[in-house]
Amino acid sequence: MTGFLLWTDPCNFGKIFVMKKIWMLGFALCTMVALHAQPPNVPAEPGTNFGEKVEAGKAISVQQLIMILRNKEGDKKVDVQLKGVVTDVCTAEGCWLKIKSGDGKMMVKMKDHKFLVPVVLNGKSIVIDGIAEEKVTSVEMLKHYAEDAGKSKEEIAAITDPQKEIVIQAKGILVL
Repeated sequence: MTGFLLWTDPCNFGKIFVMKKIWMLGFALCTMVALHAQPPNVPAEPGTNFGEKVEAGKAISVQQLIMILRNKEGDKKVDVQLKGVVTDVCTAEGCWLKIKSGDGKMMVKMKDHKFLVPVVLNGKSIVIDGIAEEKVTSVEMLKHYAEDAGKSKEEIAAITDPQKEIVIQAKGILVL
């Protein structure tokens, strides 16, 4: 009987109306976020910058960065401008990419998700301005990256060990 009174009581009608509006607004907001969470659909022509503006003049190679980090004592962080070739881009949002390195691929994350990169960046030469450091990436994060890259369930299931790698927090990227 109480439920029936809730709907028929004129005093509750305004509350119900407001709750419906809140639910509709929440649904609309979730839909907009889901549709917006995609990599940007923009060209990646030479000279294009993503994030902060980057100059190519002081860029070093991936091998040079590896040597700098191997010889560095203590804190293994270094500000760097790095030249590389993109091998993978996050297909979900464009929030990370990988570049070719001598022993596989090097992870590049967009610092604080302040900018995203298009999938068409795959295969292009770039210069990254950011902070590089050696890290151990957990199995959970490796599987997450594999999902974002569109890997098969078998490839994702094959990831069983954490990985020590160089990760770069990019402030900006320049397409060469």
